[in-house]
Amino acid sequence: MTPVDLELSVNGRLLRLQVDPRLLLVQLLRDQLGLTGTHIGCDTAQCGACTVLMDERAIKSCNLLAVQAQGQSVTTIEGLAPADGSLHPMQAAFKRHHGLQCGFCTPGMIMSATELLRSNPDADETQIRAALEGNLCRCTGYQGIVAAVTEVLQQARQARAAPGSAVGAEH
Repeated sequence: MTPVDLELSVNGRLLRLQVDPRLLLVQLLRDQLGLTGTHIGCDTAQCGACTVLMDERAIKSCNLLAVQAQGQSVTTIEGLAPADGSLHPMQAAFKRHHGLQCGFCTPGMIMSATELLRSNPDADETQIRAALEGNLCRCTGYQGIVAAVTEVLQQARQARAAPGSAVGAEH
């Protein structure tokens, strides 16, 4: 098949590539760009391990052709943390609350939770659980995950209430 031109931003870096039009976004990220934090779990958009942010919305990259990301901005787990090497608040909270065990689902969970931070920073526990429904974990029982997301949402609310602060607003 004839390759097609693709231009997109991945983790803040503008890329111009030629790709097979049948290439999935997850394959582009993992196989061609080496961003292996985006996991492949089910190949049917059921588990959420492949979740990335596309224009700040959580999407399952195993269910999207790379060419469908034309002109979009994609953020993977590798691009979530600040350039200074510190953890994104959601990553740090997952660590503090033991929101991971084997770690396979963790990148997708964090990406979905990060979108929730942007789209519904006042989410309650029921809304947090609903936002994470498309991400499956076989290890933790979700308690640590929900506690981590709750903490970051609470921090963001407190920051919004404090004059001149914007914690969590970067993503």
